Amino acid sequence: MIRHLSRTAFLTFVFALIAAAAPAQTGHLVLIGGGDKPPEVMRKFIELAGGKDAPIVMIPTASSEADAAAYYEKLFREEYGCTNAVSLDIRRKADAGRADWTALARKARGVFFGGGDQIRITNAFLGTPVGDAIAAAYASGAVVGGTSAGTACQSEVMITGEGDFSQIRTRSVETWRGLGFLPPGVVVDQHFIRRQRENRLLSLVLENPGLLGVGVDEETAIWVRPDGTFQVLGRSGVMVFDARAAAVSRQPGDTGQDLLGVHALKLHLLLPGETYDLGTRTVGAAK
Repeated sequence: MIRHLSRTAFLTFVFALIAAAAPAQTGHLVLIGGGDKPPEVMRKFIELAGGKDAPIVMIPTASSEADAAAYYEKLFREEYGCTNAVSLDIRRKADAGRADWTALARKARGVFFGGGDQIRITNAFLGTPVGDAIAAAYASGAVVGGTSAGTACQSEVMITGEGDFSQIRTRSVETWRGLGFLPPGVVVDQHFIRRQRENRLLSLVLENPGLLGVGVDEETAIWVRPDGTFQVLGRSGVMVFDARAAAVSRQPGDTGQDLLGVHALKLHLLLPGETYDLGTRTVGAAK
């Protein structure tokens, strides 16, 4: 399995996929950094799915709570009036082979991944009928949403949350294969400003300068459009690290991990309404 590869081998595999030109993104993404789910963000997700009567499936897999499926059904049905929203209470890979859940996922116009532990999501969905059905729905124009772990799993290179984040060094951040709905070469982190996660995303980006790091704060979302641009929604900010044209330096450390330094790093802190182009790596006008 991919997760048993060394991180270097895994990232080599990912960049090979990028070079092979992944299929064009055709759906929308609405990805929340965790914390409260701003109503305007949830309304945008429902609007993009086709409105309150659209078929929406919720994925509570990341959560360890027994009532997570019921929580998301109540959220979408009672708080937002969605008449055709159902939770797929998938806990393991075998669950993601069910024919009835596969059919629901394929017909969905909105798919929302809840929070918890992103590794539970990838373990359950990668290489399964339901996982393939969600990918097909997204390719046909469905919107994929998520919060916290449900956001972290959306990039091809997925930060697991394991590692030593008190430093900026090589091999300090564990990554696995994610779902890959974000454009190739983008890695996303969550709870970003609130939990001061700059070290872990910066370490990963400096060790792999081809990656573009996007850190989404709590109560905040990125709305990624089919043209590869995103707009910030919600109440806080989104931080972007771009080291592609920077001068990255290394010095050997006592632990066998190199210290990482950088000159001319591009850092953007985007506020609600502002936009960013993931392809050209440029900031757009606020809307």
